[in-house]
Amino acid sequence: MNLTLKIWRQKGPQDKGRMVEYKVTDISEHMSFLEMMDVLNESLVAKDEEPIAFDHDCREGICGMCSLQINGEAHGPDRGITTCQLHMRMFKDGDTIYIEPFRANAFPVIKDLVVDRMAFERIQQAGGYISVNTSGNTQDANSIPISKHNADLSMDAASCIGCGACVASCKNSSAMLFVAAKVSQFALLPQGKVEAKDRVKNMVFQMDLEGFGNCTNTGACEIECPKGISIENIARLNREYLAATI
Repeated sequence: MNLTLKIWRQKGPQDKGRMVEYKVTDISEHMSFLEMMDVLNESLVAKDEEPIAFDHDCREGICGMCSLQINGEAHGPDRGITTCQLHMRMFKDGDTIYIEPFRANAFPVIKDLVVDRMAFERIQQAGGYISVNTSGNTQDANSIPISKHNADLSMDAASCIGCGACVASCKNSSAMLFVAAKVSQFALLPQGKVEAKDRVKNMVFQMDLEGFGNCTNTGACEIECPKGISIENIARLNREYLAATI
């Protein structure tokens, strides 16, 4: 395939940034999107031009670092996948593809397509932990009875990889789905009950402090989430927060 790429280039956080057009040729439909980006960067390096900065690590859909806004969609036109799992067969020969970083005030651009998502880390640090008795008299977790329903819901919430697609796809740049997943993960299990009230209050406070918007139930976050995190978790977050503040 021969493609036209319109890519956001920004030298640094204070730079204005702009869209730059590139042409790529002989792209295989079996390539991943990031492999296509590698081909482009190799051609830029060969011409002594600065390659495009973009985030990636595992390239297995686990870490979430590869987050890109592709043709206006977080992680591109496919569903239930991260950018590194997006294949070029989703596009057609001659297509023009717009590639941008995730857009949110809380996700400032570092360079080109790389954004700073440390806001998520600070939210987790505010309450994403459980108390563990390390005295030597710890109770085996497998001996604590938990209903399969709650265990399944907790595991579903725990599958959140913190990529930020929910924020990028929300018109309010809300992080409610991310925070809800982290709160639900522990709220559904007995191990998480100890800090339950402080956890939800502290994480919501930090979310607001970081400048994320609020949820207006459009559901875009669930649709674009590569792990299919349900917005039912947002309802649980609201219930947990209400109970903690009464």
